[in-house]
Amino acid sequence: MNNASSRATDTTANPQVTTERENPAMCQHQPPCPSADSADRESARLVAHHPEQGWSLLCNGVVLFEDTGELLPDGRIIAPQRPRSTAQVMTTA
Repeated sequence: MNNASSRATDTTANPQVTTERENPAMCQHQPPCPSADSADRESARLVAHHPEQGWSLLCNGVVLFEDTGELLPDGRIIAPQRPRSTAQVMTTA
């Protein structure tokens, strides 16, 4: 007896299934913090702070690292913005 067809898994795409997770808004206070996509995203309130590990979580979902790098909720990375040495900084008279 051949039962192979009864054990087959339906692999057709389900149009209602998405690969992206829906994250509820973390910011529940007023006025709301800037979104993770805005230029002033670093001014959002702290949710968790772990200086011993070198990172902090903001209420907009951004993870800030002590080297000034950032991890955005959608997985994008913002490279650290390290200050230049005094030899590289130009001053005006």
